[in-house]
Amino acid sequence: MSKNKDKPKKKSKVDESSNLKEIDSAEIGPLSALQRREAAYKIRKNAASYQKNLPLPSHPSNGDEDLFPNKIGNYSKGLPHNNLGLVDQKAYKALIKSLSTGDPENFASIPMGGSAKLSNPQSAYAYDLVGPDSHHLVIIEPPAFSSSWIASEAAEVYWQALTRDVPFSDYDTNELTLEAASDLSTFSDFRGPKEKGKITTGTLFRGNTPGDKEGPYISQFLWKDIPYGPSTIIQRYRTTIAGDDHLTLYDEWLNVQNGVKTSKKNKLDPTPRFIRNGRDLSMWVHQDFTFQSCLNACLILLSYGKEALNETNPYNGSTTEDGFITFGGPHILDLISRAARSALSASWFQKWLVHRRLRPEEFGGHLHNHMTKASNYPINKELTESKVISHVFSKYKSYLLPLAYPEGCPTHPSYPAGHACIVGAGVTMMKAFFKESFVIPAPVESSSDGLSLLPYDGSPLTIGGELNKLASNISIGRDTAGVHWRSDGFEGLKLGEAAAIGILQDFKKTYNENFAGFSFRKFDGTTIMI
Repeated sequence: MSKNKDKPKKKSKVDESSNLKEIDSAEIGPLSALQRREAAYKIRKNAASYQKNLPLPSHPSNGDEDLFPNKIGNYSKGLPHNNLGLVDQKAYKALIKSLSTGDPENFASIPMGGSAKLSNPQSAYAYDLVGPDSHHLVIIEPPAFSSSWIASEAAEVYWQALTRDVPFSDYDTNELTLEAASDLSTFSDFRGPKEKGKITTGTLFRGNTPGDKEGPYISQFLWKDIPYGPSTIIQRYRTTIAGDDHLTLYDEWLNVQNGVKTSKKNKLDPTPRFIRNGRDLSMWVHQDFTFQSCLNACLILLSYGKEALNETNPYNGSTTEDGFITFGGPHILDLISRAARSALSASWFQKWLVHRRLRPEEFGGHLHNHMTKASNYPINKELTESKVISHVFSKYKSYLLPLAYPEGCPTHPSYPAGHACIVGAGVTMMKAFFKESFVIPAPVESSSDGLSLLPYDGSPLTIGGELNKLASNISIGRDTAGVHWRSDGFEGLKLGEAAAIGILQDFKKTYNENFAGFSFRKFDGTTIMI
């Protein structure tokens, strides 16, 4: 037996005292290890207390789920449906029970119509430890099924489908885009941008943010070369051939609603092109990864150097230091990716636990059955009397919405748009760090065939305006594909913006620099100081 077995061990200095200053250390700085630990705890606690003490939110809905027992106003893709595309009531009730309880076992027993799976509804319950909780962010209720508002949004997505192959540079002269602008101007509650109360080819399918109506339709950040480490990415992309539209046959449409996976694929154009029309944009937002548009834009912005940084950057004018880990490239890139997931969390909460709004392709099925008198639904007459409906029927022999993707929309509800939330958050982060008034050098625009970029010599294009336009392009690009509504996008941008603002609020007091705060212009045109 060892003679030291029962001998007590000598206590270390850590054991003898909680005062960490007694530990030998080479560390220097204004705070001891113990003081640093307490300061870090206080920052975390204060941030959590700030979020906790905000007023409890109310989450309004448009009331369609209660108004229509057959659930025509709600998302149900992937569940079983009858021949009219109406969801099986037992399956829908099982979905609601799962969402109400949050019980994973309930989700496992939802009756499904095919092999397609619902997209991650349980993420709606996840918590974030930085920024606002996803359940604490609010958006307005979406337009109701029978409203003139949704009628105008439906007409817009139908016109976008019909004009996918029209080059943006030809909008002022093309017969279809001229007719689309005229027709949309007749709707009583269309909420897109206008000029003197009318939609014009200069405002057609554009966003509502500051800078959206300036210059070419596509943002410079979707055209200009991207510095990518030791290489450069030229923004020519794979797209599809003209007329590659889908789900215009009723049986095919119904199978997709039931979750039956289609074997059809997009027909690809063999030649990569710069984005020059709605079809190209639709394909870009079909194949991108979560924050790709924001990553690309940030890499372009970082290549502009210090002159492009926001006036509030604490290293502006310093003769001894540059920003890097804080207020430099790694800082901005980290916040862009970090905000993307937070924005998605907020979006998925609203999608699954609040609104469950139907997708345009689902609405199109109800419209088809209404117009063919297979059923009778309270669809607003402003839509049924619109010229776009007769155009669609003349071309496709159905009233279904022509989709850019063979599989149609994703398997999660429409409102708000996830793409819009992501880009709204990322663009907000960039506006917090870069100078919005900085004029983008050597602006370009695509040729009508998408094979080359041409110099743009119009009015100056600024970082702020082109970032806002990027947000609208990514958001409205999903509308052009037929998978989202305009309100999904604009409200999604604002939700992503709110998520990003909450993150910036949490981080503001974590910096050592003399920093006055983040200042930028929001999507609604107002200026915020954090």
